[in-house]
Amino acid sequence: MSADLHVHTTISDGSDTPVEVVNRAVSLGLYAIAITDHDITEGVYEAKQEAVKFKLEVIPGVEISCYYKNTEIHILGYFREPNHPELKSVLKEMRDYRVVRAYRMVDKLRGMGCDIEWSRVKQIAGKGTVGRPHIADALVEKNIVPNRETAFKSFIGQQCPAYVNRKKVTPVEAIELLSRTGGVPVLAHPGTVSNIQILPLLINNGLKGIEVWHPHHSPLQSQYYLKQTEKYNLIPTGGSDYHGMKHDSCNCLGAVTAPLESVNRIKNLFN
Repeated sequence: MSADLHVHTTISDGSDTPVEVVNRAVSLGLYAIAITDHDITEGVYEAKQEAVKFKLEVIPGVEISCYYKNTEIHILGYFREPNHPELKSVLKEMRDYRVVRAYRMVDKLRGMGCDIEWSRVKQIAGKGTVGRPHIADALVEKNIVPNRETAFKSFIGQQCPAYVNRKKVTPVEAIELLSRTGGVPVLAHPGTVSNIQILPLLINNGLKGIEVWHPHHSPLQSQYYLKQTEKYNLIPTGGSDYHGMKHDSCNCLGAVTAPLESVNRIKNLFN
């Protein structure tokens, strides 16, 4: 039995609703999935309601974007129930800033002559928090770019003309927040992190796992990170980083998974 422990929905920047994700996971025969939307946990409730109809376990999660010495690092958190008041408050602050940031990017794009409307970007986001993927979709819709990937590379990615910096949260701050609020903090896709020397610092501040298996990891990288989990007694996790079938760079749900043992070890750490 296997579990996909890194899944996004329309509640953040995915293109599948929580219900659609659950039904897709069931059709693939997965044992469990973790809903790990960016800075928000609300999608898990809808997913759990749907999963009750099937033998699918839905693990509440979240993904927090952090920075360390100008390197972007993502921290995943897994919970029994993500209802701690401090967690909800901090995540809301992060989402509120996402909206402000997105508005500033749209304003920059309009100043550059891109004919997109803020109201349309919000409409595209729907129930989710407005973010760069929704701005990218608005650019695609206006035929300014052919796809999301080009939007990021040409306009709204780092070092691009319409980019606005994120609110800076350090990975240690994220780990401490997750630990205080009943979560199990895990370093996401370390193969994409240029400054992996940070690992001992994260472990000393409460990191409990490493995402060993990820679509962007080579077999050699996965082998290396698995050895790191053994060395430091961390939980090896894995997931597809699924963002939906409509996403340009579609990492297929269930294409990368973690074993049942990883799920059990995470659950054993729940407060």
